[in-house]
Amino acid sequence: MKSILTINLFSKFNLIILLLTPMLLIAQKENPKDEAIYKIKQNGFYQDSILPAIDAFNSVPDKPKSYLTMDFEDQEFPTDPTLYKTFWHNAPLSQGATGTCWCFSTVSFLESEINRLHNIKVKLSEMYIVYWEYVARAEYFVETRGKMYLGEGSETNAVTRIIKERGLVPANVYSGMLQNQRFHDHSKLFEEIKNYLGQVKANNAWDPEAVVSTVKDILNHYMQAPPDQFIYKGENYTPVSFMQDYLKVKPDDYFCFMSTKSKTYNQKGELEEPDNWWHNDDYYNIHLNDFNDLLKDALQNGFTIAICGDVSEPGYDRYKEVGIIPTFDIPADYIDENAREYRISNNTTTDDHCIHIVGIYEFRGMTWLMIKDSSSSGFDGPNKGYRFIREDYVKLKILAAMVHKDAARPVLDKIIK
Repeated sequence: MKSILTINLFSKFNLIILLLTPMLLIAQKENPKDEAIYKIKQNGFYQDSILPAIDAFNSVPDKPKSYLTMDFEDQEFPTDPTLYKTFWHNAPLSQGATGTCWCFSTVSFLESEINRLHNIKVKLSEMYIVYWEYVARAEYFVETRGKMYLGEGSETNAVTRIIKERGLVPANVYSGMLQNQRFHDHSKLFEEIKNYLGQVKANNAWDPEAVVSTVKDILNHYMQAPPDQFIYKGENYTPVSFMQDYLKVKPDDYFCFMSTKSKTYNQKGELEEPDNWWHNDDYYNIHLNDFNDLLKDALQNGFTIAICGDVSEPGYDRYKEVGIIPTFDIPADYIDENAREYRISNNTTTDDHCIHIVGIYEFRGMTWLMIKDSSSSGFDGPNKGYRFIREDYVKLKILAAMVHKDAARPVLDKIIK
């Protein structure tokens, strides 16, 4: 009897195990082992609501700042681009948080020249030139033992100086920005270069190779290294061959002009401005009327012009998009070489911005120029990236201009014997 009972109990136990096994397997599948992973922390209520409220409550609001400006209300200005005789140019482009207007304006000018001369429409890289400009400054810093002006600004002929050696590249080949970066920002880049060069000077560490190599490392971190060669429209180029063979740009065909009584007229001289940090003295110094006529005649004959001058004036307005000389500064009829020189000599006229003239229009007996402007304030008005300046502003406040030699031929014939 015991054996039969034992068998029966054993059989019932096995049956129970067989019945429970699928349920145990299902339970194991429904409750797997927990895994450990990393996740990116997301902002919550503290970051999105509490912190901003605390910062807003504790912050001291900035007092509105006033500035002297002309009253532009109830005046009519020709700010309609369709009124102007214009010449091909790429759409306005912001220079972002950089001091590189000199490059944006001159590259835009060269793009228009390439189209005028060879019927080629191309967008060139400004930052390729800016990269090598910083390298050139590092070399000059060592050469002069730090006796140079160190800033982000430069002049139009810095571009032609750089491209003679380095050539040009298309914008889609080299942007000078990091991945997902929307605007150029050189604030940290310039600060790092400036601090490093300050240490070089303090320690008398005048090793040119080491200095240039370190500056390149900084540039590569913030801008990426520029290309040595690239493919454009199925052809392989170096920057120099792209400039010479495809674009057919000749840097020596471009001349710079200024007008100052401090230098002998109809001779070359130095544009004495901090941004001319390498003390270039290839500017043809011409009389003010010749300077003004050069610009107007060039535009009437189909040329565009790169110019540099002073835009920090009460008659230069970012919202109205105009630049004129108010009568409370000086009436237009009184603007001559003496009035211009007075402002240059006392530093009320300075070189703080470079822009590209792309159009011309006659309005109420005065010539107006349509300007392509890369500055952030140039995008504050309705015509994003454009301004309109009157010839009285040019005569008093524009210090230098770059034009193609053919546009300057009437002036050059008086100078070059």
